[in-house]
Amino acid sequence: MSWLIITEKDNTARRIASILFKNVRQEKKFGVPFYRSNGNCVVGLKGHVISLDFPKEYNNWMKVPLKSLLEAEIVKEVKSKNIVRLLKSLAKDASRVTVATDYDREGELIGFEALEIIKEVNPDVKVSRARYSAITHSDIKKAFDNLSNIDVNLAKAAEARQKIDLIWGSVLTRLISISSGRLGKDFLSVGRVQSPTLRLIVEREKEIEAFVPEPYWEIIATFVKDGDKFEAKHIKRFLKKEEAEKAFNNVGKTGKVIKFEKKDRKDLKPIPFNTTEFLREASKFMSPDRAMAVAESLYMNGHISYPRTDNTVYPETLDIISIASEFRESEFRKESGIVFSQKKITPSRGKKESKDHPPIYPTAVVSRNNLSDDEWKIYELVVRRFLATLAPDAIWETKNTNIDSNGEVFRASGKKLIEAGWREIYTYSKVEEYHIPDLKVGEEVETLKKELLDKETKPPGRYSTGNLIKTMENLGLGTKSTRHEIIKKLYGRRYVYGNPPRPTRTAFAVIEALKKNAETITLPEMTSKLEKEMDRIAEGKKQEVIVVRKSAKFLDEILSNIDLEELSKSLKKEVKKDSEFGKCPECKKELVLRRTRGKDYKRFIGCTGYPKCNFTLPLPQKGTIYATEDECEKHAIKKIKIRTKKGYWELGCPYCNYLEWRNNNIGMKEKKDK
Repeated sequence: MSWLIITEKDNTARRIASILFKNVRQEKKFGVPFYRSNGNCVVGLKGHVISLDFPKEYNNWMKVPLKSLLEAEIVKEVKSKNIVRLLKSLAKDASRVTVATDYDREGELIGFEALEIIKEVNPDVKVSRARYSAITHSDIKKAFDNLSNIDVNLAKAAEARQKIDLIWGSVLTRLISISSGRLGKDFLSVGRVQSPTLRLIVEREKEIEAFVPEPYWEIIATFVKDGDKFEAKHIKRFLKKEEAEKAFNNVGKTGKVIKFEKKDRKDLKPIPFNTTEFLREASKFMSPDRAMAVAESLYMNGHISYPRTDNTVYPETLDIISIASEFRESEFRKESGIVFSQKKITPSRGKKESKDHPPIYPTAVVSRNNLSDDEWKIYELVVRRFLATLAPDAIWETKNTNIDSNGEVFRASGKKLIEAGWREIYTYSKVEEYHIPDLKVGEEVETLKKELLDKETKPPGRYSTGNLIKTMENLGLGTKSTRHEIIKKLYGRRYVYGNPPRPTRTAFAVIEALKKNAETITLPEMTSKLEKEMDRIAEGKKQEVIVVRKSAKFLDEILSNIDLEELSKSLKKEVKKDSEFGKCPECKKELVLRRTRGKDYKRFIGCTGYPKCNFTLPLPQKGTIYATEDECEKHAIKKIKIRTKKGYWELGCPYCNYLEWRNNNIGMKEKKDK
């Protein structure tokens, strides 16, 4: 065998083999598939084949001092033994190896790990790197015609991240879990990116809870001109009811137009999709982590380009006109027609431009029938966004007027879409039109009716997952490849629930305890600084070992300033609240989440007065349980939400549910007995 090609996953290996070679056959060795053609082999890995961890003697959380983790030697462990066996077996006969993993930090490290394994058995093998942004025939051919060298600095930057995240995650997770008494399955995870992100959510929730609405009054008038009605709002928001009533009573039966402007406004088409913008839009109809998983599947099947990119500018080498023209005979023929209705097609440009990957764009025309529902949703989103970036700008006709009614001035604005342009393609952006007639300064309009509205100021809104990802990007929290995974982890660890995400009492407890004892861990500046350090490693300006050592020293300083007794006290008190459901209806002691002993390990709600009080309530055994802040009016027990893979299920009051179930069973038994 002369040529061994390494890809990140099996389906990528299969596609690349079919593009590069003829008469490809699938073979298996050690249970791992690979693709052979005339002595050449293409192997797909399963992501990282090597993982980093502490030596086994550091596994006992209770006995191992936290600071010893800062000095422990990090070891490499084989994750996929059969894949490693296959690599070594094939590498023995290889004259050259090409790394064809995804071209980013993680992909470079995955390829570098595989290369180290290969060189154990074939140290003199020739090595090259194939870089591509789409798994299409032309892109793969071009990549393999222009092979380069593996970027060791890029791989080392990714390895530095792994080591730093391992050290920080392990130390902080053990610190919080041991201090709170939450061990085993219910341990509390903390991380250098996870904690600042959780703080954003907690702080916003605190703002909402502390918000005191303030009353204000608005006056709305309906005017009419030649039978054409329109609404206008008083230019003043009244903070005193007496002033509002005085102005309301002063509004006359007619109004005089004192200002009228009418003009066309250009509505610029959207910028090309980078990862952040893609996830913001996709999160409107599915979770960010699910959207990324679907996008990666579409990429590996050759339907869209690489979905992990910072770029919002199409490179000149990308033939966007040719790509758009392929949709003329597709399910997007109408949308493609809008693009080609222009004399000149000029794509939009974002502010971020990078050279590694282009913005996300469709790489093939695919029928709806050939994709799953989720795949079609993401594929359609990418296609519509791509075509919208090439479409004409939209044009709005806008009107603005001020009307004086007996000294009280009202303002009205109208807008009408007169040229839909890109908006006819990108249907995810809602078109809202407001009508007012054409008016002339000095003319009178009749006051048809007037209303005095009592209103209250509203608290700030919760972060949507899409806005949270954008905020994380702005603050330098995580990377384009990890932000959606951080949010998923917050859900998985029961720190947040619902959509938009709301923090649990445990989240409040952890963040408040960290703020008092180690606030640096919860601030974005710390993790943003580390991200910049890893950028310098990728640029070859810093050594990985120095950055890792520096981060461990920084963490050591944080640990030295923590009052462990105070941390434990505050955590245990607050974390307990997340497992409390209210008072027992029989003995008035606290109801808490409990689990049976033994293999079944079933969960239920039980009374803390046990064994004197045996009151229990059953719970569903699948899904993650969240006690909400809403209480049952009848039983004063917290209502429950359950998160499953399909979404959220409102269980409501567990006691009401139990009584309904019991009554139904009794009724069925009585019917049967009769």
